[in-house]
Amino acid sequence: MKIAVDAMGGDHAPGEIVRGAVEAAREYRQEIILVGDREKILAELGQSPPAPIEVFHAPEIIAMGEHPAVAVRRKKQSSIVQAVRLVKEGEAAALVSAGSTGAAMAASLLGLGRIQGIDRPAIASVLPRRGGTTVLLDAGANVDCKPHHLLQFAIMGSLYAEKILGVPRPRVGLLNVGEEETKGNELTLATFPLLRQAKINFIGNVEGRDIFAGTVDVVVCDGFVGNIVLKAGEGLATALLGMIKEEVTRSWLAKMGTAMAISALKCFERRIDYAEYGGAPLLGVNGVSIICHGSSTARAIKNAIKRAREAVETGLVSAIRSSIEDMAEHQKVGIN
Repeated sequence: MKIAVDAMGGDHAPGEIVRGAVEAAREYRQEIILVGDREKILAELGQSPPAPIEVFHAPEIIAMGEHPAVAVRRKKQSSIVQAVRLVKEGEAAALVSAGSTGAAMAASLLGLGRIQGIDRPAIASVLPRRGGTTVLLDAGANVDCKPHHLLQFAIMGSLYAEKILGVPRPRVGLLNVGEEETKGNELTLATFPLLRQAKINFIGNVEGRDIFAGTVDVVVCDGFVGNIVLKAGEGLATALLGMIKEEVTRSWLAKMGTAMAISALKCFERRIDYAEYGGAPLLGVNGVSIICHGSSTARAIKNAIKRAREAVETGLVSAIRSSIEDMAEHQKVGIN
């Protein structure tokens, strides 16, 4: 099984991307295809790529500021478009990119297509919380949604939590302004009964605080709300870590206490670091596509490659396809 990695995507490409790929190849014995400018990639690797790494030349790059759909159509030889093509043609089993999120989404959607029955793919982000992690989707792929879109997100998110994160019967919640069934806007009010009838472990409406409290495993919302929650969470985590570091340097007594608790503080910093979770899968496309943070480090890329491998090995795409087909069949029976 080979994984295609967009070596030219991201703020620190190709250096950090290549280093992350090398680490993944060594630690997981993972076969990797680095896609991008051959000369620049080899400058990072050395003239002889270490096994099991291949280099696939793609001379063009889609910049962050370019219009995603237009750039994907115009730049056929770009690293992200060629990485998707390798997956589509069976040369690679999955792809990983830290480049433009819009370009990665557009290339995946145009190149791989949607799973039949899925109207809109969703980005599923994993957030740290008490006792584990919470899957949030959609994290920004779809700013405007309809109730049946959120139903599809819930099914896909539940399967991701179960198969990749190892959560048995994931608890699925609908993000809302209150727990009562009668609360919310038009979208959440219409979505609630759909989720209640679905073959998932739906626990009802949840509030923003529940995302980090450990009371829910999958939180469903539209991409507009989800992206705000994601960025607010990242900002809060960074601010908290900064405030803790400020406080522990105020006095010699605090410094002594910190020295004793240094191991716990390092664990805390690791838990809130996005690099620990690698990347977010674009669920709903007909293949495994992992989208990483633009500022991804080598560790983030290594972990993203691990997530991509797990998604392939567990048959995540096939499981989503089967669940959507089952839902469609159930709806037909209900109509008849």
